[in-house]
Amino acid sequence: MTNNQTRIANCSLQIDNCILSIAGFDPSSGAGITSDIKTFEAHGFYGLSVCTGVTVQNDMDFKTCEWISPEVILSQIETLFERFEINVVKIGIVQSWATLSLILDKLHDLNRDIKIILDPIIKATAGFDFHTEENQDLLDKIWKQCNIITPNYDEIQLLYPEKDIEETLEYISNYTNIYLKGGHRKDKKGWDELYHSGIVMVNMPPNTEKVSEKHGSGCILSSSLACNIALGQHIEDACKAAKYYTEQFLNSNDSLLGSHDYRSLGVENLRSLGVENLRSLGVENLRSEVAQKFK
Repeated sequence: MTNNQTRIANCSLQIDNCILSIAGFDPSSGAGITSDIKTFEAHGFYGLSVCTGVTVQNDMDFKTCEWISPEVILSQIETLFERFEINVVKIGIVQSWATLSLILDKLHDLNRDIKIILDPIIKATAGFDFHTEENQDLLDKIWKQCNIITPNYDEIQLLYPEKDIEETLEYISNYTNIYLKGGHRKDKKGWDELYHSGIVMVNMPPNTEKVSEKHGSGCILSSSLACNIALGQHIEDACKAAKYYTEQFLNSNDSLLGSHDYRSLGVENLRSLGVENLRSLGVENLRSEVAQKFK
């Protein structure tokens, strides 16, 4: 074995805690793959990324998106799986339900036990609409291939326009778990809801009195949730911890672009949220400064 081959082999052994983000590129890094990678790193994971589209935006204005072809997306995925063991994937914006279906098929072909967290972005906060002119025949198949989806109140209403929110939640719950983000709620702003196992509904009220709005907050939550699932947390604990982490991110400063804080993963904070099974948090995978909080 050459020196270069030895170096590569040793490198691969060190990167054994990967999470993959399949999403768009945001030049401001407030959302999309770069935002996801920062969240993964804050949770102690190495972030891999596949780009689905190059957006033209900043933290306030979304102008357009140049989509990556399905062939290139699938090639990116295959190439990463040749090198890395990937068990958890977070998916963000994709051009169409048809392209998303191809991506999901590929992921399940490459890893039959893959866990997929889907953030079904239908309308960017800045006003750009996705998936507005295509049929929804593939949705049932898509839900079945995901472990959990994380729509907000606006998005859940757009998925099935002929249904009300309660009917939509009941319908999708037949196929997958749902984390319904409450940041866009008019009645109880910030109250999130988890629907899992087909029959369980959990209310998750805000952990803070107010938050500072951030560009890309939905990406942060779904990425944090992906990390918690990768750590083996029970779905309720994973969602509570992701919500808390996202709120800390929202209040990290007063601008539209937040910063990550490893200290927000402290065990004393998680216990206060009712996350009891702390051993399941996979402390051995966290960065040293985070792990200190669990001692």
